[in-house]
Amino acid sequence: MDYVSALLPPAVMAVFFIGVIRVIVKTQGGANKTKEDAAVDAAIARVEGARQTPSGTDA
Repeated sequence: MDYVSALLPPAVMAVFFIGVIRVIVKTQGGANKTKEDAAVDAAIARVEGARQTPSGTDA
């Protein structure tokens, strides 16, 4: 019975890992992709806008 207790934790972790990978793969694309792309584009636009505005007077 020691072999069962030795193999159980790795088996549980393998099942959990496979489940996580399946969720990640399933959530790629579709409606979520457009929302995520829009959020990333908005964040990039904010960063670029902050870089382009002058921070002070250099005159």
